Amino acid sequence: MEQSESKEDKIPMIKTEAWQWRRHADPTLLERDDKMLAELSDDQVLIENRAIGLNPVDWKLMAVPPDAWQDMQIPGVDGMGVIAATGKNAAHLRLGTRVAYHTDLRFDGSFARHTIVSARALIVVPDSVSDASAAAFPCPGLTAWQAMRRVPYLEGENVLVSGAGGAVGGILAQLLAQAGAKVYVTASPRHHDALITGGVVRVFDYHDALWQQALSRSLGEQSLYAAFDTVNQQSAISLADLLGYYGHLVCVQDRIEQSPLPAFTSSISLHEIALAAIHPYGSHKQWGELVQAGEEMLKQVSCGQLVLPRIQTVAFNEIPQALELLKQNNDGTKYVAVI
Repeated sequence: MEQSESKEDKIPMIKTEAWQWRRHADPTLLERDDKMLAELSDDQVLIENRAIGLNPVDWKLMAVPPDAWQDMQIPGVDGMGVIAATGKNAAHLRLGTRVAYHTDLRFDGSFARHTIVSARALIVVPDSVSDASAAAFPCPGLTAWQAMRRVPYLEGENVLVSGAGGAVGGILAQLLAQAGAKVYVTASPRHHDALITGGVVRVFDYHDALWQQALSRSLGEQSLYAAFDTVNQQSAISLADLLGYYGHLVCVQDRIEQSPLPAFTSSISLHEIALAAIHPYGSHKQWGELVQAGEEMLKQVSCGQLVLPRIQTVAFNEIPQALELLKQNNDGTKYVAVI
């Protein structure tokens, strides 16, 4: 880590090695080079990264970047490391503390040896949780928690998670089971045993064109109270008819603009999930709840009560290739670059 000073304001700035976006959608065209990071604001901290979690959203943002992105943007939404420096309002935080974080998409992300993060976004990592596990957690874990929280009174209710073989879906299925729901899921066969072990009532192979009919037979005269879709908008829409009166349709991957069912029928509620939006729009109270939930979930990870997806570690210099593998085959494997 090198520091220099601006001639105008004498505020230290940080130079770090990072993978940078050069306006290409192809992950393999990321370029590795040094970059001067912005100066720390009063409410920010500097993280010296130890591990970087890769997510599908990373390559998707490279193809359709946020308005705030410019050439040489550092991608990456998930990371973990130790606190290396703090702004004056975060001076109470202990240097060297192990933390995980989800980044604000308006600024440089985690594909670097150092990342600047809002102090309120830090999730303290238990000593018994590995660096790789902590880095694999924020985006899928916090998204799953947000999705579950959109639906009240889950205990004893029939719910479905579509796409439970993925990172978000697999964690969400476990959280729903912990809440006392009767959880049905779709996933490819290689994930079935693990999902049943995690508390799922029954798993359906989404390759089977008749899986919805099989689910209806399993439910008998009952219907679904909630359906959580982690695939895409069309997949979510296809689940609407399975819901009962005042059911909940939670679209994790996309957004449903209007109800797919006629007015004044089952009167289902539509929910969109947007973890990244908490950075510009979330209140301090909402941030506090999210971080507390993240820390509780990592404690569950540490004692085996919550199981993360299978982690494949790679080197920092392999991030572009690993991101391309994730793009080509999102089979539920979680890639983490370890520094």
